[in-house]
Amino acid sequence: MEINNSLPIIDYSDNETGCCPKFHPENWDEKIFNFDELKFIKASTKSFMHMPINMGSVMTKTFGAIQGAKAETTEQYLILSKDISSWKSDHYFLVASDVPGYESLSLKGNYYAKVYDGAFKELPKWMNEFEELLKSRGYSSHDMMAFYTTCPKCAIHYGHNYIVLFSKVS
Repeated sequence: MEINNSLPIIDYSDNETGCCPKFHPENWDEKIFNFDELKFIKASTKSFMHMPINMGSVMTKTFGAIQGAKAETTEQYLILSKDISSWKSDHYFLVASDVPGYESLSLKGNYYAKVYDGAFKELPKWMNEFEELLKSRGYSSHDMMAFYTTCPKCAIHYGHNYIVLFSKVS
């Protein structure tokens, strides 16, 4: 399978809501992306039984810090979320440069992506299906993370709640 050395371009003008741009799943589904050249910052949210409690405030604060540091990426957009426990999730924001007050990191390696569409409650089922898909392709699952492509309000507007699952593969 071909490895993509860059993420798909996000067309910010393809935006009917003034919030989240329209997501195009065909650019992401069942593709492998190399993250070696990507830079991320990490923020964490509190959860209650895997349900985020302070997601809005963490997103607002982190985006403000990214904009304040002029660290926005211009053609790519990616926030990867990983449940650490029932009580905490880590979120990795793609950035162009360091952001003061945030840990910078890289997520080196190749990541297989699979797009799903539906209610958030389906995520555990999709994660199991994704692990089976990876096995069928000869990969094992490492560091599974989710990319929630739009906010809940925009998902309703567009009629799709696309979620991309990523897993590091070797």
